[in-house]
Amino acid sequence: RPCTPPRVRRSSASYRACLIARYNFIYAKERLEAECILKRYVCNLETVQRIIYIAVVESFRAAKMAFWKVKINVKDTMGICFRGGPTSLEVAVLDYIACHKDLYDVCCSVHEVICCMNRNPKLPCPGELDFVVISALIRELCCLAYSMQTLIPPLDIVYGVDGECFNRNMYFRSFDSDFAAPFVAYHVWPPLIEDGTVIVKGEVVTKK
Repeated sequence: RPCTPPRVRRSSASYRACLIARYNFIYAKERLEAECILKRYVCNLETVQRIIYIAVVESFRAAKMAFWKVKINVKDTMGICFRGGPTSLEVAVLDYIACHKDLYDVCCSVHEVICCMNRNPKLPCPGELDFVVISALIRELCCLAYSMQTLIPPLDIVYGVDGECFNRNMYFRSFDSDFAAPFVAYHVWPPLIEDGTVIVKGEVVTKK
């Protein structure tokens, strides 16, 4: 692609707000739609929620890796003709990637996520369930995670560990939790952070 000047950087505040709103919408609506799909194949709610949580984690991981590769290629190309300092080059690269989303092969990331989930020992084996059934959710998460990397600073999620102490600043408890339990039994949705600060709380189930 020719090294054309990027468009003026969109209002980072409004763009950031749109991405956060999209994350909340996926949690509130598309996550529940994916739950309904999975319940046709899996009766246990905990397993269904674990599947979706791992789908989120793997989608962000795959999207960030893909973004890193795209960023290296764009920076190498733009660096040849760019006249400015390293900081302005970094901003120009992020602007260019944000304006040319076709650089991202999201189908490759979706396939990678599904393959990782098929190998995850905490989830049903591929013979019992084909995770392609929630590929629409995975695709949305990958696209969102990729776009979040173009912000300065980028938005990201926190990967939780089963058995960790419940942190009220990072999570809220699911309705079926034991509210007196101090430990996380499993994670339902990851928190969204910006430069180490929690922007959107995640959801967990706590049990003694």
